[in-house]
Amino acid sequence: MKPKTISQMTPALVALILMLAIMPFQIVALTSVALPGCPEICGEIQIPYPFGIGPGCSLPGFELSCNTTSNGSPVPFLLNSIPVLDIDLTWRRVRVNKSIISSCYNQKITSGMISNSTDDSWNLSGTPFWINNWQNVFIVIGCDVIASITFGINETNTRLGGCITMGCYSADIINYNGICSGMGCCQTYAPQAINYYQVSLQHWNSNSSKQYNSSQFCGNAVLVEDGWFDISNHIPAVNLYKQQMRVILDWSIGNEACETAQANRSSYACISDHSFCYDSTNSPGYWCHCYPGYVGNPYLEGGCQGYPCPAFSRPKQNRPGECELYVPPIFGLIIGLGLGITGFSAFLLCFAIRKRIKLFEKRKNEKLKKKFFNQNRGFLLQQRIASDDDATQRMRIFGLDELEKATNRFDKALILGQGGHGEVYKGILLDQRIVAIKKSKIVDQAEIEQFINEVVILSQINHRNVVKLYGCCLETEVPLLVYEFISNGTLSNHLHAEHGPLTWDHRLRIALETARAIAYLHSSASISVLHRDIKSTNILLDDYFTAKVSDFGASRSVQIDQTGITTVIQGTFGYLDPEYFYTHRLTPKSDVYSFGVILAEMLTGEKPNSSTMFEVGGLVTYFTSGMRENRLEEILDPQIAVNEEHRTELEVFSNLAQMCLRRNGEERPTMKEVEIHLEVLWRFNQQHEQPRASQTLEERQLLLHESIAGNDTTRQYSFEQELISSFKLPR
Repeated sequence: MKPKTISQMTPALVALILMLAIMPFQIVALTSVALPGCPEICGEIQIPYPFGIGPGCSLPGFELSCNTTSNGSPVPFLLNSIPVLDIDLTWRRVRVNKSIISSCYNQKITSGMISNSTDDSWNLSGTPFWINNWQNVFIVIGCDVIASITFGINETNTRLGGCITMGCYSADIINYNGICSGMGCCQTYAPQAINYYQVSLQHWNSNSSKQYNSSQFCGNAVLVEDGWFDISNHIPAVNLYKQQMRVILDWSIGNEACETAQANRSSYACISDHSFCYDSTNSPGYWCHCYPGYVGNPYLEGGCQGYPCPAFSRPKQNRPGECELYVPPIFGLIIGLGLGITGFSAFLLCFAIRKRIKLFEKRKNEKLKKKFFNQNRGFLLQQRIASDDDATQRMRIFGLDELEKATNRFDKALILGQGGHGEVYKGILLDQRIVAIKKSKIVDQAEIEQFINEVVILSQINHRNVVKLYGCCLETEVPLLVYEFISNGTLSNHLHAEHGPLTWDHRLRIALETARAIAYLHSSASISVLHRDIKSTNILLDDYFTAKVSDFGASRSVQIDQTGITTVIQGTFGYLDPEYFYTHRLTPKSDVYSFGVILAEMLTGEKPNSSTMFEVGGLVTYFTSGMRENRLEEILDPQIAVNEEHRTELEVFSNLAQMCLRRNGEERPTMKEVEIHLEVLWRFNQQHEQPRASQTLEERQLLLHESIAGNDTTRQYSFEQELISSFKLPR
């Protein structure tokens, strides 16, 4: 029978229970946390088994040493070199200290990149320990510092990340209320399931009018527990030299799944009578836990013991150390019959109190929703949307209750994707529309106006190749965004074999549809929009491989007659326009460059920020050098069939990508020009799909000549001539 709640009981019964609840009850003494004869403490830190100090006192890999530090205090050390701050058996975590990586200038520069760098790595492979991916964050402090971070499960199986700081001087770093946003400080989260990382720090000068030297300019990188590091207390960065920061490590037993480990009782670690195991979520192996109603050390015989609860209560399921109210049915019947009349009158009083409490909670929740609505500038957003009839028809402001119903109160099973800044949930609205709901974790009141601007921008965009914004919810601390649901993953998923390869026809059509969307944002929308984060993971595909441009969190709106704006650099490594990177001047040509990287990615099948591309100077360098050396077939994605049918299209497509990737923005085509020529290339592909077998290469090339030259929708003759002459006739 399910336990009764207070609201389900008569007032007299509640009163009796409260009297019985304060009666004394037996305290259960817990066993030792360490093996018999082994030290239980080092300094002020408890050492629970499977950890241990000394031979035979721990499981393999969990050995600790207790050493006296320079201040005379004993401290436990993990792997003989990592200071341990505390060990948590319940949550399977170890808090340790890790040194900060520091690099200072040793030469004067006026601009550009300094070639020398400082490297540091931490390798936990072969141990039971893993870097916690959601309680730690990589933070880089200093002026004009580039941190490249290689993550992995060992030194060979890795992936690349990183961040940059910019635009400041050590004596003038602005605090920004302790927010790490790129100006003198940047941060990134670690991926899941890693126990190895390597950090490389390099310096660069973003302002050629200043000179830097080692006496004033240092860079630092640190892996630190999220929320513990106070940025405002560590400016300027030179104060961080040789300091240590707290880091959270996960750990697990062995490399086997729980079910497999239980079959071998001789090595099974959960040996307490009232314990069980379950699989680790961040690494191979498993963990041990005491059954509900028991606490202690599940790794020791007799380690899990029952804990006391007051009268008429019992241990709460899956919440060790907590009790819930429980009245056995027979007691409830006896007490109810005995106190019937008195109970009825008291019941009325309890019913009234219960209704009053519910009314109070409802008013409290409504007041909180109203507070967040006002805090998120809800009335301002309503006014802006109401002033635009088209926007009013396309989007609306949702209530929190509706979105909670759509996602089953944000059930974790409905998460479509997640990162360091939040999750995206799949939901079904009352009108049966399937949506994607973006729920962020980070609260930054300084960005509320930017959020409103983003919603207003998206409310004005109506294009079949741009993800639709259905609306938003402002009744939470961090506003929620409601988008149309796109079912077939991202372009990046398909290019890099996670969802299967893409044909050449699919790639050509996706490139055209993406160009249409960006050209629309630049020149056809009611206000010009610069996306600022064009990349393959922000291009979604539906079941018919129709492209949808998404994620306008970094977008900026400008007047139609504006050529660009000066702003803080924002974007993704590998796709970022170098001209924008060095000048901070954002223009439509910055999106053209990022789109050119996508074209190169579609041609080569390589990730712009992969470790392989990092070794050869990046995807752009790899692609452009291959084109200069006439090695197109060598660098093409093996999934693209290189034959006479596609050779002409591939050459024109490749040369168009080269034009988009020019370092001088003025020499790049506009997105409208790119769209027009991809349109011509797509029509050529479709019109000549059937007769290709009977045409010679020269005939197909001449047809494409005529298609480009005869396109009366463009007036850029020089660009046409350059594109037409970009391949040689005959071959």
